[in-house]
Amino acid sequence: MARTDLQVVQSGERTNAAGKPVGNIILLSTSDSDYRSLRPHLEYVSLPNHLVLHEAGGKLEFAYFPNRGLISLVVVMADGKTAEAGIVGNEGFTGTPAAVGLGRSTLRAVVQITGDGFRVKAAALQNALESAPHLQLLLSRYAVIRGMQVAQTAACNRLHDTEQRLARWLLMTQDRVDSGSLPITHDFLATMLGTDRPTVSLAAGVLQRKGIIEYTRGAVKIVNRGKLENSACECYAVIRQYDIELGLK
Repeated sequence: MARTDLQVVQSGERTNAAGKPVGNIILLSTSDSDYRSLRPHLEYVSLPNHLVLHEAGGKLEFAYFPNRGLISLVVVMADGKTAEAGIVGNEGFTGTPAAVGLGRSTLRAVVQITGDGFRVKAAALQNALESAPHLQLLLSRYAVIRGMQVAQTAACNRLHDTEQRLARWLLMTQDRVDSGSLPITHDFLATMLGTDRPTVSLAAGVLQRKGIIEYTRGAVKIVNRGKLENSACECYAVIRQYDIELGLK
C-alpha cells in the first residue's frame, strides 16, 4: 500500500511487542521497516493526570508517544511560576531533544488529561533512528512544526486578551482529546495561560454567559464550538493549520 508521510493506517494494524494497540499518529504514519526497528523498544504506559514525565533541566530518559490524553509542556521560572509552551496529544511525542541526541530538555512535561501511550528509552530511540530514515523525518518534521506552534503561542500570550487565549486553548485541547467535556480546573487554566485564577474565572464566565461553554467543578464542557472558534483569536486558525500538517483531524 502506497502511503505519504502523514497517511495514517488503522490503529488495529500496529501493536507493540506485548500486543498493545498503537494510536499515536507518528507511530502509525512511519514506514513498516522503520516501525519494526522501534517496535521492540515500545513500552506501554498509563498516563495518569498530573504525572510528570520529565522535569525542566533534568536528564531526558524517555520519549513518550501518547495514544490518548493530553501532555502539557511547561516553562518553569526560578521563582516557581510556570507558563505553558505547548501541548501534545496523539499527534506527537515528548522528548524531542532525544531525537537529535540531546540529553536534557528546558521544559517540564506533565500529563494534564489522563491517557495512555508508549515510552522509549532515549538511547534506544537514537539507536533505532540510525536505521529508520522515515521515522527520523517524521520526528524532525514534528519538532519543527511544534516550534512554530510554540512561537505562535508566545505571541498570543503577549498580544491577545484572556478570553481569546482561553478560547484558543480549549479548541486546541478538544482537537487532541476528541471530547466536548474537558476535565480541567480554573487553577490549571491559569497556570497554562500564564495568568491568575480570578482572571481566568472572569473570562470563563463571559464564555459561559454567551452559551459557549458550561463550567462545573473540575470540568469545562464546550457547548457551541462554532461560537468558541469565533471567540478565539487568529492564532487558533494558524495553529490549526500546523495540526492538520501533522495529521490531526
